Amino acid sequence: MPAYNAALTLERTIADIPPGSVDQVIVVDDCSRDNTVEVAERLGLTVVRHEKNLGYGGNQKTCYRLALEAGADYVVMIHPDYQYDSRVIPVAIEIIRLGICDFVMGSRIRTRREVLDGGMPLYKYLANRCLTFIENVALGQNLGDFHSGFRAYRREVLETIPYEQNSNDFVFDTQFLAQSVYFGFKLGDIPVPVRYFDEASSINFRRSVTYGLATLGVMALYGLKKLGLSRSPLFVRKLTSSV
Repeated sequence: MPAYNAALTLERTIADIPPGSVDQVIVVDDCSRDNTVEVAERLGLTVVRHEKNLGYGGNQKTCYRLALEAGADYVVMIHPDYQYDSRVIPVAIEIIRLGICDFVMGSRIRTRREVLDGGMPLYKYLANRCLTFIENVALGQNLGDFHSGFRAYRREVLETIPYEQNSNDFVFDTQFLAQSVYFGFKLGDIPVPVRYFDEASSINFRRSVTYGLATLGVMALYGLKKLGLSRSPLFVRKLTSSV
């Protein structure tokens, strides 16, 4: 769980995880200004706190490194802001365990009415639909939501993808998806109910525009790599295991 100011939502996110479905919960706090760390420690979770704010992508890098070091065969990343329904964690893992997918995402987009009634701002919905369409075409996929904060991986995915080379900002997620496709991993998604409320994390309009442009840049870079016109380190397989 990459955490930033999640004190008011962390416990609810944890409470919804089905008993026995996870062996360890790792919370990486990115210099929160509230008592996220204290809440996580009270809940008995594994807690690591950054000495300085590294950003959303930088937080995930620490999360994945720690999960691999802990010996995880399957890794789930879920935002601790109670926006995504953690009850579906065992479903995602079972799909991976059966070999159906290597990487499972939670899709918030089942119907337009459900998403908008759930509180997603209209501009974010429209941007999500446009970017997801472009990404599906560029990457040859058929996913419902490329911008989800619920993701589950087989260990091999994290041992192969050079995610340390990725951005520390929000575009980390898009880079990771493009890398997953490039290295031949099987992607899929499952419906995940989503909630929008004051305490749920969300980037503002300006950051959304920056993120959208960066996402298009990643798609262009992926296309150039497939054509043999780019030597980006984002698409160079790790030479050794992370552990």
